[in-house]
Amino acid sequence: MTEAAGQAVFQIDPGDNVATALEDLTVGEAAVHGSPSKKTAVVSQDVPAGHKVALRDIAAGEPVVKYGVVIGQATKDIERGQWVHLHNMKSRYDLRSSSLDAVTGAPTDTCYE
Repeated sequence: MTEAAGQAVFQIDPGDNVATALEDLTVGEAAVHGSPSKKTAVVSQDVPAGHKVALRDIAAGEPVVKYGVVIGQATKDIERGQWVHLHNMKSRYDLRSSSLDAVTGAPTDTCYE
């Protein structure tokens, strides 16, 4: 894979298993800024700006680490390069986040009639 149009992500701590997209990402590679454990990251699917991309495979049940601390837990296997968000992880701090729509943020566990 090649770096797609100068894409970039930011890894806060060398122990993080996710990095933050500094712009909308497309499939390819992205330069890793900050405290990188590697100089480039694989991007295997589109990732919106400000969202997380997996720097390595993260198994279901495994911690998601950002800032050098556990911020959540994978709810399903996440492959290196995939978008990491509410559809495949739950927050350690916001117990309701795993029931929110990944795009709109609307609750999916409530039915209004």
